[in-house]
Amino acid sequence: MHIPLLQIGGTVALVAALIAWTGPVLRWIRRARNRRREARNPAPGRRPLQVVAADVRRLARSMALVPAGSPMARRRALAAAYDDVLIEVAGLLEVPHELRTTPEGSARDLERLRLLAALEDAGLAVGG
Repeated sequence: MHIPLLQIGGTVALVAALIAWTGPVLRWIRRARNRRREARNPAPGRRPLQVVAADVRRLARSMALVPAGSPMARRRALAAAYDDVLIEVAGLLEVPHELRTTPEGSARDLERLRLLAALEDAGLAVGG
């Protein structure tokens, strides 16, 4: 008579242990799945400063070396990309600028030069 009572007690203890461990095990599995998902699909965020600075230098070289007979669309696309990267690096270094609101033309070119000087003052090696 004692053996069936021990078996029932053991079975109840086993079921209780399984129920008690179900929550933590499920949470562990969910966290592991989320970590794997985040590793595969990182959240969009800010790019590292080194990468943005390299883009500034690369686009500055590209703008300086545009061939004389190249289409105007290429020049405008390069200028727009250069402005976007300058705005991005200014945001990273918290340098104030008005490049977004400045109209195209010589005023925008002057604002680009002013922003480049401010970025160099902030410690960014723009020259190459």
